[in-house]
This record gives sequence, C-alpha cells and structure tokens, in this order.
Amino acid sequence: MKKSIIQLTVLMLLVASTMQSCTKNFVELNTSPNDSENAYPHQFMANVFIDAVAANMSRNRSFNNELMQVTVAIGDGEGKVFRYDFRRNWGEYLWNAHYININNFKEMYKQASKEVTLNTSYQGIALLGQSWLFSILTDMYGDVPYSQAGLGLDSLLLEPKFDKQQDIYMGIFTTLDSVNNLFKANQSIEATHDPIYAGDVSRWRKFSNSLFLRLLIRASAKAETQDYVLGKINEILETNKSNYPIIASNDDSAILRWTDEGYLLSPFKGTRVQDFRATALSEFYIDYLRDTNDPRINIPVYGTGSVNRMGIAPVSGNYIGVPSGYSAGGEDYSKMSYFYSYDQNSGVNSLQTEPLTGSMLSFPEVEFMKAEAVLKGWVSGDVESLFYSGVLNNIKLWIPSYDEDIVAHLTASDRAWNNSASFEDKMEAIHLQKYHAMFMVDMQQWYEYRRTGHPTLPKGAGLKNNGEMPARMYYPVYVQSANPTSYKNAIAIQGPDDINTKVWWQKP
Repeated sequence: MKKSIIQLTVLMLLVASTMQSCTKNFVELNTSPNDSENAYPHQFMANVFIDAVAANMSRNRSFNNELMQVTVAIGDGEGKVFRYDFRRNWGEYLWNAHYININNFKEMYKQASKEVTLNTSYQGIALLGQSWLFSILTDMYGDVPYSQAGLGLDSLLLEPKFDKQQDIYMGIFTTLDSVNNLFKANQSIEATHDPIYAGDVSRWRKFSNSLFLRLLIRASAKAETQDYVLGKINEILETNKSNYPIIASNDDSAILRWTDEGYLLSPFKGTRVQDFRATALSEFYIDYLRDTNDPRINIPVYGTGSVNRMGIAPVSGNYIGVPSGYSAGGEDYSKMSYFYSYDQNSGVNSLQTEPLTGSMLSFPEVEFMKAEAVLKGWVSGDVESLFYSGVLNNIKLWIPSYDEDIVAHLTASDRAWNNSASFEDKMEAIHLQKYHAMFMVDMQQWYEYRRTGHPTLPKGAGLKNNGEMPARMYYPVYVQSANPTSYKNAIAIQGPDDINTKVWWQKP
C-alpha cells in the first residue's frame, strides 16, 4: 500500500514537472519573430467590400430587378417576386450578410484606432462602410439594430434593441460628417489592398459625401428633420461645396470593378449558364433601351465582341421583353430577350464578367440627385443641364468613347427635357433616367421608387398584394425567437412585420 502511494506521488510529480516544462515560455515559443501580433486595417478592406458588394449583387439580381421590372423570372409557381408574392425567409439573406460585414468594418476601425496602426483614412473608410450597409438595411426593413449592433462579442449583449429609423438616419448623418473630417488628413493607405479607388483617399471622401447626399435626399420629406436635412443639402451643393467634395466624374464613381484578376472575380461568374439565362428581360426595361436606340444595345456601332455591351440577347433580330406581373397560367414567355451567360470561347459580353456590376454609387446618380434638388428649389442651378449630364455620363460609363449629341439623341426618341412640363412630369423624366443609372446598384431602384413613386411602372393583372408595391422586407424569421423582446418592441413602434408597413421616410 505504502509502495503504491509512493509510486503514485512520484508519477504525479513527474507529470507536474512535464506540464511546467511544456507551458514555460509558451507564448514566446509559439510567437513567430517574423510576424506582427497586430492585425492591420488594410487586411480587412478588400475582403469586406468584396463580400458586401457580392451580397448586394445577389439580392439585386434575384429581388430588386424582379420588383423593379428589369427582369422577370418566368414561371407560374408561388413566391414570384415580380408578382409581389413574398416569402418570409427572403428577409434573412442581407440581414445575415451585412451584419457580419458591419462587424468586420467595426474591427477594421478598431485596428485603425490603435496607436501602432493608427490611420485616419482607414478609420474613415471603416465608418463609411458601416454607414453604407446600415443605410441598406434600414431602408429594407425599417427599424433595425444600430446603436447596439455588434456588441455581443465584447459586451455579451446578444439581444440588441431595434433603433428607430429616424434615429438611425441622424446617427449616420453625424457619422458621415465626421468621416469627411477624417479624410481631410489624407493619410495614405495601401493601394494594392483598395479594390475601389486604389489608394486615392480624396475619392473615398467624395464617395462618403455623395452617400451623405443620397440619404439626406431620401429623408427630405420628413418635417421633423427637414431643417437639418435641407440645410445640409444646401451646404454640400452650394454654400460649403469646398468642404464637402462629391463625386464629380465617372472616374470618381464608387465601383468595385471585377477585373477578372486575382481576387477580383465577379460572383456572378459562378452562376450556372442555364440559371443565368433563365430570367427574361422585362418590357418596361428593354423597351426604353430599344426605343431610344440606346448605344449600350446598339450592336453594329458600339458593340464589343459579338453582342452589345450589356450582354442582352435579341430575339429574331429584335429586343423583346416580358410584361411584368403577368397572370399565372397565361402566355409562355420563355423565349424572350435575356442576359447572355458567360462563355470564354464565344467573345459574347455578359454581366457575369462585367466590371460595372460592382457599382455602389455612380456619378450619373449624383447628377440626378442634384437635378432633383434644383427642381425642388433647395439649391440654385440648371435642371436641364444636370438632366442631360446624367444621361450622357450614364452612357459614357458603359461606353467611354460615346461622343454623340445627347440632346439630339433624346429628342429623336421624344425623351428630351421639356421645360414647360409639369413638376410631376419633370420628376418622372429625372427618375426614369435615374432608374437606368442605378442598374445593378443593390436595392436603390426600389428605395427611390418607394420614396418618389417614379418612374411609373405598369401593373400587370397577375400582381398580388392588391397591386401595391411592397414597402419593406419581413424581418428574418429567427429574430422572433432569438431577440423576442426587441422584435416585439420594434413592431409595436413601427407597425406590423408586414410588407405594407411603411418605413419612417416613406410615411406621410
């Protein structure tokens, strides 16, 4: 017995000694002398923007384009977006994707704020990225987690409150004003890790202020914030322009261009051929391009490869679309115009490899924002020249060599600016062109339609929801059980978790 105890004691001492020797200097032994212990902000930058833009592109193609009559997913089954037939689980995709990306932007800001990696430009980009994604989320759902979002890891706050959209907007405005100041220092950033502007901080500043302008205009009808909003629009566009530079050319446009090199491979490229071609073009979308002889689908003159720049397939030599919202059980529209799929051997252009599909905010959109501001008397200027600049630069964004007289071009198709038209007709003219300028830009066509009612979309006989354009997306189903208190508080304040509950900036 004593012998056994002695043996056991010796064994325990040996184990303890071995464990001590294994853990002694553990950190030092397992830290590479050649690597930094700190993460650098540039290490987050490319990945988070690529992930965010890819998520927007996916939802744009499958959701926004169907609602806004760019495309029509042919079929008579249930859950067809183009018929306003919504499924609750559609609300999960962007919610999941963008809250992850917001957390990554928060970590990027944290690293850019440390003494050893301090960089005001990366701080600004990280805050801009958060504001951009928060704006997309709140415009899609209304009230969402904002002030407490992303605090679960550090603070164990696992049930964040849903902030009111008005408070989110005012918070974003404050943030973007501070971002403008952060960019003033023009501290250099890594060009090779910047997939948007290749290290040009001045253009990041223009992007930020242009996003600021977009959101100010979206909130412009709300009486409770109108003094601030209209005052800031006036500052940006007129009285303090030098302090708020905005996107002023196509080169300034915020576009993550898919160059097909390195990590810049379009997420569309992985879509199966039959799936990419399965969706037809809508009459509303393709008729405008065809009837105005738009150079982006003018094969003989401006095409590259064997088909037009936008990769649209003609039918028997013509461009023919599908009436959106057509009744189930009706005509077979499966043989209409569609977007070509990618084929590396054919030379055919396709949106699957098109660099411009990564667009976030373009110069033409800014020109149309300015045109609306002038039309409504918020600032001085010439609406007509801004209108034509927006149209021209939207074409030149796709076809830089385009040099035709834009006034003559639109006059020939009865789309010229009419100074004698009514206010509503002028808004329609501006927003029809803005609709085309925001092609492939996340859900911006849908958001602007909900704000303005323009452009006027035809209503098919097969529309659900009493033919009313949905005003928001359902919250993700799992939120009801994962964050029940905040969810209940949100719908008590905002209204039912329904597609017809209007968000703050849309309410009268």
